[in-house]
Amino acid sequence: MTKSGSLVVVGSGIKFPSHMTTEAQLCIERADKLFFLTSSEAAEQWLVERNAAGESLDRFYAKGKRRIDTYLEMVAHVLTAVYAGNHVCVLFYGHPGIFVWPSHELIRQARAAGFPTVMLPGISAEDCLFADLGIDPAREGCQSYEATDFLVRNRQIDTSAGLVLWQVGVVGNLTPPTPGAVPSLPLLKNALLLLYDPTHLVYIYEAAQVQNQASTVQCVALADLNETLVTAVSTLYIPPAQPAQINLDMLQKLGLSIDDIQFSETSG
Repeated sequence: MTKSGSLVVVGSGIKFPSHMTTEAQLCIERADKLFFLTSSEAAEQWLVERNAAGESLDRFYAKGKRRIDTYLEMVAHVLTAVYAGNHVCVLFYGHPGIFVWPSHELIRQARAAGFPTVMLPGISAEDCLFADLGIDPAREGCQSYEATDFLVRNRQIDTSAGLVLWQVGVVGNLTPPTPGAVPSLPLLKNALLLLYDPTHLVYIYEAAQVQNQASTVQCVALADLNETLVTAVSTLYIPPAQPAQINLDMLQKLGLSIDDIQFSETSG
């Protein structure tokens, strides 16, 4: 039996509000209760103007508090409104399904309790990165990992494909980020130097969050990574170090030639 409450999780996109979908805006306006976690006070004001029942989840953060504890409290607070029979909309910065642990946990618990749930996408930082750096992940492939996860899980990296490492500015940090040096960044650099040449050029990227503002792109040699300014929203992109090998036997079985493969990589 479907219960009276419901949950919709939406994304603000990166540039607020132009990256937000029309569908997400309608959900925001029609919700009985709106919760949000955004990147600016201007975004908060915009949301409350469109739904007076809007409430920020930012208050659950605290200095020195583990992020997982913060997330669990957010989830419990939002679900209380859902279980009370409200049509609830929760907005998260960027894409709500990418590096947003609470969004997936909210949907998992609400769905398990029998409430209708849905997630609506927003433009993500990865979408912006592909556009700003001119990357087509279909051409050379792309691997994507959170920076701390990359260090602790012994990921097998294909250096013939691009590599995206998220949250390099908080690598090794499980508490809310603070400005300043990143103590674990040299560890990340050393791990990457086992895979790439010290002179290999890498990109430190931050997507623009405001209209008519350019994204920030720093291109540095990998050896200089830990001497470069990074923030909590910095993403590291490492281009392929060499071409991928072609399986000539498989090409023959597929009835294809090398020219066919090169064409398929450049056509949409």
